[in-house]
Amino acid sequence: MGKIVIIGAGGVGNVVAKKCAQHPDIFTEIWLVSRTEAKCRAIAAEIDKLYGVKVITAAIDADDVAALTNLLQKIRPELVINVALPYQDLHIMKACVAAGVNYLDTANYEPPDMAHFEYSHQWAYQKRFEERGLMAVLGCGFDPGVTNAFCAYAQKHLFDSIETIDIFDANAGDHGHPFATNFNPEINIREVTQTVRHWRDGKWLETPAILDDGAVHFSFDYPVAGPKESYLLYHEEMESLVKHIRGLKRIRFWMTFSENYLNHLKVLKNVGMTGIDPVEFAGQRIIPLQFLKALLPDPGSLGENYSGKTVIGCVFDGLKNGQRQRKYIYNVCDHAETFREVRAQAVSYTTGVPAMIGAMMILQGVWHGAGVFNIEQLDPDRFMDQLNRCGLPWQVVDFAASLPD
Repeated sequence: MGKIVIIGAGGVGNVVAKKCAQHPDIFTEIWLVSRTEAKCRAIAAEIDKLYGVKVITAAIDADDVAALTNLLQKIRPELVINVALPYQDLHIMKACVAAGVNYLDTANYEPPDMAHFEYSHQWAYQKRFEERGLMAVLGCGFDPGVTNAFCAYAQKHLFDSIETIDIFDANAGDHGHPFATNFNPEINIREVTQTVRHWRDGKWLETPAILDDGAVHFSFDYPVAGPKESYLLYHEEMESLVKHIRGLKRIRFWMTFSENYLNHLKVLKNVGMTGIDPVEFAGQRIIPLQFLKALLPDPGSLGENYSGKTVIGCVFDGLKNGQRQRKYIYNVCDHAETFREVRAQAVSYTTGVPAMIGAMMILQGVWHGAGVFNIEQLDPDRFMDQLNRCGLPWQVVDFAASLPD
């Protein structure tokens, strides 16, 4: 049905490529490209062994817009799935516009020299994609991505208006390392050390970062995983959801962090290892956080001994037929099961599977349009159905517990 190019051969790229290979009737030609082609070849060899599907590989620097444009013009794919670094989003979007290719990613753009992320940089490409008759789908991982689809589903089927949304993300797993991050260490640490924001009554409110005095947190009782301390955190999907969910008065994002993780991260921050400004060392200028990344375990290597589960979902409070109701939509994913299937831990799996499903929606024409779209702007039904079919089943239950004001 369609030819695709996957950019990025890390933990998520591995999952996307393997899940696409499981649907050869839809993904008829798969290219996997990265700066390090050896990583692509290793994944391609596993796919050939597992599924008998040939994946074509190539080396490309996604920061080189001209080279990437030339490669895309040569391949002529219907879609690029971007699972490279968020720093590279705009370069890849430029190449897609120049080459006339649809675009999908899992995380929004971050400027390399600033620990800050927002959608405005990518929303600014609306006219460029529109004029070329191309579609760009932003944030098609789990959170953002599936959480946005949960919100769209709730708005379409469960509520006339949604007043509050609380997004809960728990990794109740154990990888056996003293300290490691579940996705790119540089991106992860930049994300969780920022000042926290949430949206209430039409404006953004700030609270201290998770490592600072005054950080907001409470114990939430997760399905299967049980009670876990959950910290208020800023997350990108809130920025688009406040634009597209009717009647919304408040939205917050909560994530679990173990005491061990927080203690390690606090020490690293105190000694300057989480910094993003260059420092002089042995006659060279290095960025401390990038050096730390080189010392930490590769997230793609964590899966083999990972146990436990992830639990991610949304709690909604709103009105239906004039009556107040509260609903919880969530998914539980098992680290060991995802490793058995695609040799990846659940955090990579929960990001990679939705990216594949989003690509499926575009190639099948279920999602279509010219311009830049967030997931909640698109019909959720077929996407949600494929989550159940492709390894990320979800549940809807009534919610009766109390949440912080």
